[in-house]
Amino acid sequence: MTKAEKRPVLVATEADDITADMVITEINRRDVPVVRFNPADIGGDLTVSARFGTCPAPVVGQVRTPSRTADLTQIRSVYWRRPEWPLFPHLSSDDARFAAAQVRYGLGGTLYALDGPLWVNHPLRIAAADYKPAQLALAQRLGFAVPPTLITNDPGEAREFIRVQEDVIFKTLRWTPCTRDGVPVTGWADPVHFDEIDESVRVTPHLFQARIDKIADLRVLIVGRHTFAVRIESALLDWRKDYSALTYTVEHLPDRVDKALHAYLDCMELISGSFDLAVDRAGDYWWLELNPNGQWGWLETETGLPMSAAFADLLTQGDSR
Repeated sequence: MTKAEKRPVLVATEADDITADMVITEINRRDVPVVRFNPADIGGDLTVSARFGTCPAPVVGQVRTPSRTADLTQIRSVYWRRPEWPLFPHLSSDDARFAAAQVRYGLGGTLYALDGPLWVNHPLRIAAADYKPAQLALAQRLGFAVPPTLITNDPGEAREFIRVQEDVIFKTLRWTPCTRDGVPVTGWADPVHFDEIDESVRVTPHLFQARIDKIADLRVLIVGRHTFAVRIESALLDWRKDYSALTYTVEHLPDRVDKALHAYLDCMELISGSFDLAVDRAGDYWWLELNPNGQWGWLETETGLPMSAAFADLLTQGDSR
């Protein structure tokens, strides 16, 4: 294997990530080395060392795990999948915050300083793309039909919106892990009614959206220049509530929709993204949201679409060096 062929792909993700496993299996078939790590393992199974200002290269150093070592000057690409940052529960709250910040700005900052690898996707681009208000505005600029939406912490505004739109749902502005009575809960898209709005709305902005009279949902995964669209049919408002109630069909998007989705990623400087669209009874496509790092592995299993192979090809190709 030549020096160029030995250049590894970094995969940053949590320990039990079946989707990442699928991509790594495909990369292994291409005989390209992979270094998988989780930032949460710092201080144990993960070590980073980097030097600046001492060599011709701006950044030199290594990321090491018990079984792999990656030379920072030779990284082919970085798959920033679903990494976890350490919480340091054994430290006091102040020390834990300090330590967590050092990891984000030390390990994270070192990786962000690399200008050679292809990022899928760069964490800073993921963060910028994760704001739903910005998503809605950009989608409309690119010609998507966007459901009437209100973001407010004014109960009066919320009641008036519900009165005018009549059929309204509430959605979280960002998914946030939490538990109630020790049970994990998540934020579904749920109907909201006029009489449910009270003064507690003032605590934080809420997202209210007119419900689309949809006949199906679409999950569209874009990987580089490849588009994989899957039609998801169910009787559910939020199909994520019951995966056993879903049926899947490979969808062929109209050219204008496909081009608009790719243009969206280009505007956000993303290489990949998972889009959620809705199809109404007239056959029109409605924008719902983008998850810049969304799940897709189960869709490959259900449809046979070569999604993991597309990721592997992209990551193997890496940068232009």
